Amino acid sequence: MLLKLSSRMLRTVDKRCLFKFGYNFGYKGMRSVQKFKKRLKNGVHFPPFLYISIINSCNLRCQGCWVKVDGPQAKIDLENMNRIIADAKQHGNSFFGILGGEPTLHPELLDIFQQNSDCYFQLFTHGQLITEEMAEQMRKCGNVTPLVSIEGSEIVSDERRGRLEVLNKTMEGLHNCVRAKLITGVATSVCQSNYELVSEDWLDRLIDLGVHYCWFHVYRPMGGDPSPDLALSAEQGLELRKFVVKMRSRKPIGIVDAYYDDKGQALCPAATGVSHHINPWGEIEPCPIVQFTRETIYDDESLFKVMTESQYLEDFRKSAAEATRGCVVLERPDLLRELVQRHGAADSTHRAPGSGMNELNALQPLPSQYNPGNEVPEEHWLYRFAKKNWFFGFGAYT
Repeated sequence: MLLKLSSRMLRTVDKRCLFKFGYNFGYKGMRSVQKFKKRLKNGVHFPPFLYISIINSCNLRCQGCWVKVDGPQAKIDLENMNRIIADAKQHGNSFFGILGGEPTLHPELLDIFQQNSDCYFQLFTHGQLITEEMAEQMRKCGNVTPLVSIEGSEIVSDERRGRLEVLNKTMEGLHNCVRAKLITGVATSVCQSNYELVSEDWLDRLIDLGVHYCWFHVYRPMGGDPSPDLALSAEQGLELRKFVVKMRSRKPIGIVDAYYDDKGQALCPAATGVSHHINPWGEIEPCPIVQFTRETIYDDESLFKVMTESQYLEDFRKSAAEATRGCVVLERPDLLRELVQRHGAADSTHRAPGSGMNELNALQPLPSQYNPGNEVPEEHWLYRFAKKNWFFGFGAYT
């Protein structure tokens, strides 16, 4: 399957995009993890992968969205994005996840890509605003892979997204990415209403559409409309994991996950310190769904200094890893409340005053990826090798 996927990418991806993927993401990404591991030996935590929500605005109103997408617009401008990226590059980073809201609404999005040609960007988007012209501009940049979110059938997509004709508009953007010969991915937040997408038929359809990789996120009920009834059961989560591992050896499409090591043991990227999040207001959070903060990107010119000296982030990593190998937000909202109160962390939801804590208080424990005794090790040698060397626990769980 690996040879078939490689052949398909060679035939369908622009050569400049392939080179940038191999060098900026592949080689430099591996190097950034090695530098991260070296820092850890000295007790210094600065994540090799940063996820940045560059704008809060969005034209959709999705169930479980944790971002305040209406009201006053907040965004990180080009100058500050360049400053953040330049500082991170000094410490070996080259990969950045770009989120929103809807990041394609940011007026300087393409400038961010163009002015940081030695980096690689994964663009989390609903795809509706990706025109042929925008896709062509991203192809010229060569250093960006759009990850287009698809949430199910026409009916399910409209319900999940809070708008009409969502799927058709998203598919148009997806087609524009494929036609522009971009490395194109599809993400799905798997929940009760779209669990049927966990199927070989869905993967076959993605392959036929020209998609190169996919990412099955597990739905996390957060935000002003959390819809906890959509959350997966522990049994469904285990079946999803088995499906992903099995399909990696059988289908010529990349399947991403960020929540398991090579042995199938659960992990949390924020607890291991491999990634943290910056929101549209420039506030630094352990991860996108933990909307409480103590520091911002504006506290000091050096993002490295702010993050490595944060007692709040350090305590989150330690407390989360000691409590579970899964998602502390889902499993232990009580522990997160204690952490927030201990550090006097500010609400970074930017909804009504006190809304962050009110939403946290309303959370009931739910299963996450941690399912002791039911570990599903990686079958494919490449995924097993990559995770063992560049994406594992990093000593967080002892």
